[in-house]
Amino acid sequence: MAAAAVLLALASSVLWGTADFAGGLVSRRIPSVTVAVLSQLAGFVPLLVAVAIRGGSLDWGSVGLGLAAGVGGGLGLAAFYEALAHGTMSIVSPIAGCGALVPFALGLATGERPSALALAGAAVALTGAAVASTEERRISIGAQRRAVGLAVVAAVAFGVFFWFVGIGSRHGEVLSTLVGGRVGSLAFLVPLALVYRASLRIPRELLVPVAAIGLCDVSANALFALSTSHGLLSLVSVLGSLYPVVTVVLAYAFLHERLTRVQLGGIAIALAGVAAVSAG
Repeated sequence: MAAAAVLLALASSVLWGTADFAGGLVSRRIPSVTVAVLSQLAGFVPLLVAVAIRGGSLDWGSVGLGLAAGVGGGLGLAAFYEALAHGTMSIVSPIAGCGALVPFALGLATGERPSALALAGAAVALTGAAVASTEERRISIGAQRRAVGLAVVAAVAFGVFFWFVGIGSRHGEVLSTLVGGRVGSLAFLVPLALVYRASLRIPRELLVPVAAIGLCDVSANALFALSTSHGLLSLVSVLGSLYPVVTVVLAYAFLHERLTRVQLGGIAIALAGVAAVSAG
């Protein structure tokens, strides 16, 4: 696969992993839906500036595909942050990361034909990411069931997001797709916040972290959208979904969480998978 596609997709996974790590921490202090709404609003600002700079023109077909992506992304974020707020990152991350299976399967079904080496690398990379984000933790049965349920919802929703962003960017226009995505996510998240009566007022010291989460997220979206123009959607989706590895590494670096031998092995496996995809 083209080097540009690999680098752009991996860069998007780094930013998504960073946003998820920070989002998980902030969601322990304020409602997760509040984090999702405010971070999405923060990420909307640079998109509006970009639209204004180029004269306000948009490709409405791409906007429509972006809207579909945004609803999936908004639902995925809400489910993902809610799970992280309950301290179930080790359960949610490996399952949510499997969202790449949705665009992977759809890409193959619609005619994409990666090489055998790339296909094997994609499977290895996803397996490594799941293993790397698995840790030993004792939680109640009820919490575990809730975490698994939320993770499955997040996985499917993120898969929908990957697919529609890829299609909109590849066959239309990237900025218009991203604008539609942000409108779609906010159209889902704002009513959700109203239903749960979540306040959008947050402590002043959290303004910068929440804004940073939004900027990381929208930057990751842009990098992923660009990657789909240089490589197969089925493969770049896998590379973009390696964010659980980044989340685990950040937890180790900043929270001093222990990395087990199994997790280290998972990271090595994921990197081997990335190498195979790149070579294929």
